[in-house]
Amino acid sequence: MSPAETGAVEEPSAELPAVAPQLRALRRRASLTLEVASRAAGLSPAHLSRLETGRRQPSLPMLLALARIYGTTVSELLGETVAERDAIVRAADMEPTGAGGWTYWQAGASGRGMQALRVHVPYGSQGDIVRVHPGEEWLYVLKGRLRLRLGDTAHVLAPGDSAHFDSLTPHRIAADDRGGAELLFVHTLLQSPTAALCLGPATGHPTSGETP
Repeated sequence: MSPAETGAVEEPSAELPAVAPQLRALRRRASLTLEVASRAAGLSPAHLSRLETGRRQPSLPMLLALARIYGTTVSELLGETVAERDAIVRAADMEPTGAGGWTYWQAGASGRGMQALRVHVPYGSQGDIVRVHPGEEWLYVLKGRLRLRLGDTAHVLAPGDSAHFDSLTPHRIAADDRGGAELLFVHTLLQSPTAALCLGPATGHPTSGETP
Protein backbone atom coordinates (compact mmCIF):
# COMPACT_ATOMS: atom_id res chain seq x y z
CA MET A 1 0.00 0.00 0.00
CA SER A 2 1.81 2.97 -1.24
CA PRO A 3 1.50 6.57 -0.10
CA ALA A 4 2.98 7.87 -3.31
CA GLU A 5 1.18 9.83 -5.97
CA THR A 6 0.48 6.95 -8.28
CA GLY A 7 -2.46 8.08 -10.32
CA ALA A 8 -5.21 6.89 -7.96
CA VAL A 9 -8.40 8.89 -8.37
CA GLU A 10 -8.87 11.51 -5.68
CA GLU A 11 -12.20 13.17 -4.99
CA PRO A 12 -12.93 16.47 -3.27
CA SER A 13 -12.53 16.24 0.48
CA ALA A 14 -16.24 16.64 1.33
CA GLU A 15 -16.44 12.91 2.08
CA LEU A 16 -13.78 13.23 4.81
CA PRO A 17 -14.41 16.70 6.28
CA ALA A 18 -12.16 16.23 9.32
CA VAL A 19 -9.03 15.04 7.55
CA ALA A 20 -7.67 18.35 6.20
CA PRO A 21 -7.33 20.23 9.52
CA GLN A 22 -6.14 17.07 11.27
CA LEU A 23 -3.37 16.52 8.72
CA ARG A 24 -2.01 20.00 9.28
CA ALA A 25 -2.39 19.91 13.07
CA LEU A 26 -0.70 16.53 13.43
CA ARG A 27 2.16 17.51 11.12
CA ARG A 28 2.79 20.59 13.24
CA ARG A 29 2.51 18.54 16.43
CA ALA A 30 5.25 16.29 15.03
CA SER A 31 7.37 19.42 14.33
CA LEU A 32 7.70 18.52 10.65
CA THR A 33 7.82 21.05 7.83
CA LEU A 34 5.63 20.61 4.78
CA GLU A 35 8.74 19.74 2.74
CA VAL A 36 10.04 17.09 5.17
CA ALA A 37 6.65 15.42 5.67
CA SER A 38 5.82 15.37 1.97
CA ARG A 39 9.20 13.88 1.06
CA ALA A 40 8.77 11.15 3.70
CA ALA A 41 5.34 10.30 2.31
CA GLY A 42 6.47 10.28 -1.32
CA LEU A 43 4.38 13.36 -2.19
CA SER A 44 5.23 16.78 -3.51
CA PRO A 45 4.90 19.68 -1.03
CA ALA A 46 2.16 21.14 -3.25
CA HIS A 47 0.19 17.88 -3.13
CA LEU A 48 0.43 17.59 0.66
CA SER A 49 -0.60 21.24 0.92
CA ARG A 50 -3.71 20.48 -1.16
CA LEU A 51 -4.54 17.60 1.19
CA GLU A 52 -4.15 19.89 4.20
CA THR A 53 -6.39 22.57 2.71
CA GLY A 54 -9.10 20.10 1.70
CA ARG A 55 -8.64 20.51 -2.05
CA ARG A 56 -7.75 16.83 -2.43
CA GLN A 57 -8.85 13.67 -0.61
CA PRO A 58 -6.10 11.22 0.38
CA SER A 59 -6.34 7.53 -0.39
CA LEU A 60 -6.10 5.00 2.43
CA PRO A 61 -2.46 4.15 1.56
CA MET A 62 -1.62 7.87 1.88
CA LEU A 63 -3.39 8.04 5.26
CA LEU A 64 -1.51 4.97 6.48
CA ALA A 65 1.82 6.50 5.48
CA LEU A 66 1.04 9.88 7.04
CA ALA A 67 -0.20 8.22 10.24
CA ARG A 68 3.06 6.28 10.44
CA ILE A 69 5.12 9.44 9.89
CA TYR A 70 3.20 11.41 12.52
CA GLY A 71 3.24 8.52 15.03
CA THR A 72 -0.55 8.26 15.14
CA THR A 73 -3.44 6.27 13.68
CA VAL A 74 -5.71 6.71 10.68
CA SER A 75 -8.61 7.24 13.09
CA GLU A 76 -6.90 10.24 14.65
CA LEU A 77 -6.07 11.64 11.21
CA LEU A 78 -9.78 11.47 10.40
CA GLY A 79 -10.77 13.06 13.70
CA GLU A 80 -12.61 9.94 14.84
CA THR A 81 -13.13 9.27 18.53
CA VAL A 82 -11.83 5.89 19.65
CA ALA A 83 -11.96 4.66 23.24
CA GLU A 84 -8.50 4.91 24.77
CA ARG A 85 -6.87 1.62 25.76
CA ASP A 86 -10.07 -0.39 25.31
CA ALA A 87 -9.03 -4.03 24.92
CA ILE A 88 -12.25 -5.01 23.13
CA VAL A 89 -13.48 -3.72 19.77
CA ARG A 90 -17.03 -4.84 19.01
CA ALA A 91 -18.07 -5.64 15.45
CA ALA A 92 -20.98 -3.20 15.76
CA ASP A 93 -18.52 -0.39 16.48
CA MET A 94 -16.43 -1.02 13.35
CA GLU A 95 -17.78 1.59 10.97
CA PRO A 96 -16.40 1.39 7.39
CA THR A 97 -14.46 4.37 6.10
CA GLY A 98 -13.57 4.82 2.43
CA ALA A 99 -10.55 6.67 1.06
CA GLY A 100 -9.47 6.72 -2.58
CA GLY A 101 -11.19 3.44 -3.46
CA TRP A 102 -9.87 1.62 -0.37
CA THR A 103 -12.12 0.77 2.58
CA TYR A 104 -11.02 0.10 6.13
CA TRP A 105 -12.53 -0.80 9.50
CA GLN A 106 -10.65 0.12 12.67
CA ALA A 107 -9.95 -3.20 14.40
CA GLY A 108 -7.87 -1.98 17.33
CA ALA A 109 -7.79 0.76 19.95
CA SER A 110 -5.75 3.94 19.85
CA GLY A 111 -2.79 4.66 22.11
CA ARG A 112 -0.93 1.50 21.15
CA GLY A 113 2.34 0.83 19.36
CA MET A 114 0.56 -1.04 16.56
CA GLN A 115 -2.42 -0.22 14.37
CA ALA A 116 -4.86 -2.99 13.43
CA LEU A 117 -7.22 -2.62 10.47
CA ARG A 118 -9.56 -4.68 8.37
CA VAL A 119 -8.98 -3.51 4.80
CA HIS A 120 -10.68 -3.96 1.44
CA VAL A 121 -8.03 -3.65 -1.27
CA PRO A 122 -9.44 -2.58 -4.66
CA TYR A 123 -8.35 -4.12 -7.94
CA GLY A 124 -6.27 -2.02 -10.30
CA SER A 125 -2.71 -0.84 -10.79
CA GLN A 126 -1.47 2.24 -8.94
CA GLY A 127 2.00 2.42 -10.43
CA ASP A 128 5.52 1.13 -9.80
CA ILE A 129 6.25 2.72 -6.40
CA VAL A 130 7.20 0.37 -3.58
CA ARG A 131 7.39 1.17 0.11
CA VAL A 132 10.43 0.90 2.37
CA HIS A 133 10.22 2.10 5.96
CA PRO A 134 11.06 1.07 9.54
CA GLY A 135 8.81 -1.33 11.42
CA GLU A 136 6.95 -4.59 10.82
CA GLU A 137 3.76 -5.53 9.01
CA TRP A 138 1.46 -8.53 9.33
CA LEU A 139 -1.49 -9.35 7.11
CA TYR A 140 -4.01 -12.18 6.86
CA VAL A 141 -6.17 -12.72 3.79
CA LEU A 142 -9.87 -13.08 4.58
CA LYS A 143 -11.40 -13.01 1.09
CA GLY A 144 -10.13 -12.95 -2.49
CA ARG A 145 -6.55 -13.39 -3.62
CA LEU A 146 -3.82 -10.94 -2.71
CA ARG A 147 -0.62 -10.33 -4.65
CA LEU A 148 2.29 -9.42 -2.37
CA ARG A 149 5.70 -8.41 -3.70
CA LEU A 150 8.57 -8.60 -1.22
CA GLY A 151 11.81 -7.44 -2.76
CA ASP A 152 12.19 -9.27 -6.07
CA THR A 153 9.74 -12.04 -5.21
CA ALA A 154 6.00 -12.01 -5.95
CA HIS A 155 3.60 -14.11 -3.88
CA VAL A 156 -0.09 -14.83 -4.38
CA LEU A 157 -1.94 -15.32 -1.08
CA ALA A 158 -5.29 -17.10 -0.84
CA PRO A 159 -7.84 -16.85 2.00
CA GLY A 160 -6.25 -18.17 5.18
CA ASP A 161 -2.70 -17.27 4.07
CA SER A 162 -0.73 -14.66 6.00
CA ALA A 163 2.53 -12.75 5.79
CA HIS A 164 4.74 -11.17 8.47
CA PHE A 165 7.69 -9.14 7.25
CA ASP A 166 10.17 -6.41 8.04
CA SER A 167 8.95 -3.15 6.48
CA LEU A 168 12.50 -2.33 5.40
CA THR A 169 11.98 -5.01 2.74
CA PRO A 170 10.63 -3.20 -0.37
CA HIS A 171 7.00 -4.22 -0.60
CA ARG A 172 3.66 -3.59 -2.24
CA ILE A 173 0.29 -5.32 -2.33
CA ALA A 174 -2.55 -5.66 -4.82
CA ALA A 175 -5.83 -7.49 -5.17
CA ASP A 176 -5.36 -10.30 -7.68
CA ASP A 177 -9.12 -10.61 -8.33
CA ARG A 178 -11.32 -7.99 -9.94
CA GLY A 179 -13.64 -8.12 -6.95
CA GLY A 180 -10.79 -6.97 -4.72
CA ALA A 181 -9.43 -8.63 -1.61
CA GLU A 182 -10.18 -8.31 2.08
CA LEU A 183 -7.54 -8.69 4.74
CA LEU A 184 -6.56 -8.07 8.33
CA PHE A 185 -3.60 -5.69 8.47
CA VAL A 186 -1.39 -4.81 11.44
CA HIS A 187 1.57 -2.46 11.31
CA THR A 188 3.84 -0.80 13.86
CA LEU A 189 3.73 2.96 14.23
CA LEU A 190 7.00 4.86 14.11
CA GLN A 191 8.40 5.53 17.54
CA SER A 192 9.90 8.78 16.26
CA PRO A 193 7.77 10.95 13.96
CA THR A 194 10.94 12.17 12.28
CA ALA A 195 11.91 8.69 11.07
CA ALA A 196 12.16 8.66 7.29
CA LEU A 197 10.26 6.67 4.71
CA CYS A 198 12.20 5.78 1.58
CA LEU A 199 10.41 5.29 -1.70
CA GLY A 200 11.78 3.94 -4.95
CA PRO A 201 10.81 2.24 -8.18
CA ALA A 202 9.80 -1.39 -8.06
CA THR A 203 12.25 -4.00 -9.27
CA GLY A 204 11.15 -5.63 -12.49
CA HIS A 205 7.81 -5.17 -14.19
CA PRO A 206 4.49 -5.04 -12.33
CA THR A 207 1.86 -7.66 -12.98
CA SER A 208 -1.52 -6.47 -14.26
CA GLY A 209 -3.68 -5.34 -11.38
CA GLU A 210 -0.75 -4.95 -9.00
CA THR A 211 -0.58 -1.94 -6.71
CA PRO A 212 2.38 -0.58 -4.77
